[in-house]
Amino acid sequence: MVNNEYLPFRSEILEVIKHAELEYTFRMSYDRGDEHPVKPGQFFEISIPKYGEAPISVSGITDHSLDFTIRRVGSLTDEIFENYVGDYFFMRGPYGNGFDVNMFKGKEIILVAGGSGLSPIHGVIDYFADHMDECKKLTVIVGFKSPDDILFKEDQKRWAEKGISLITTVDRAPEGYTGHVGMVTKYIPDLTFEDMPNAISVVVGPPPMIKFSILELKKIGFDVENIWLSESRKMCCGLGKCGHCRIGDIYICQDGPVFKYTKISSMID
Repeated sequence: MVNNEYLPFRSEILEVIKHAELEYTFRMSYDRGDEHPVKPGQFFEISIPKYGEAPISVSGITDHSLDFTIRRVGSLTDEIFENYVGDYFFMRGPYGNGFDVNMFKGKEIILVAGGSGLSPIHGVIDYFADHMDECKKLTVIVGFKSPDDILFKEDQKRWAEKGISLITTVDRAPEGYTGHVGMVTKYIPDLTFEDMPNAISVVVGPPPMIKFSILELKKIGFDVENIWLSESRKMCCGLGKCGHCRIGDIYICQDGPVFKYTKISSMID
């Protein structure tokens, strides 16, 4: 019997968590872990018949569920937001290479994210929040447009309590706001290291944020060989068949979406 790679499976919505006006996390049933284990940074194609499908990064992993943090931006996501606990989505995956937590172990880790870019690295942070003895230090710098747009507020409290150095900043804030204000790049020059040559960084977010965050990391002497990105733009089929995400001889959905910076920096899009 020929295996149909495009055939999705049905997954029940177990819980819906509202973060902001347009961002919700959908916790989906997933009992295929032994057959298809999932890593942080991988993605699934989530679909609703007659409305289409879209690639969505995994933002949380347990033994029997997966989290997907989704922004309401079009007809498919509009329909997704009308589906709540007890309803179903169709999914296929996991796709992509994801983050191997082993490459972070024993190192000082710097994670820089913009907005929903926190989703692909959420699982990495969760892992080390529960295994802080397996890394030297973990610093997370994450930026949002405004206080109302901040995602994963409860998770962020838990991460800080676990000993993670967390800087959550906003581009603009109302009068009286006491949190960090400014771009994520503002806080990179203040980073301190015990052993910078062996530190590792991941940058995820909009292209301009990635560009200028890497420039700031370079300015402080960070080794570009130790910078990783998650590049998910233009992905469509997830199988390397449609060619939408092809750049040169690279297929983002198959060869990524996690790349070493030095591999992807020379690619012409």
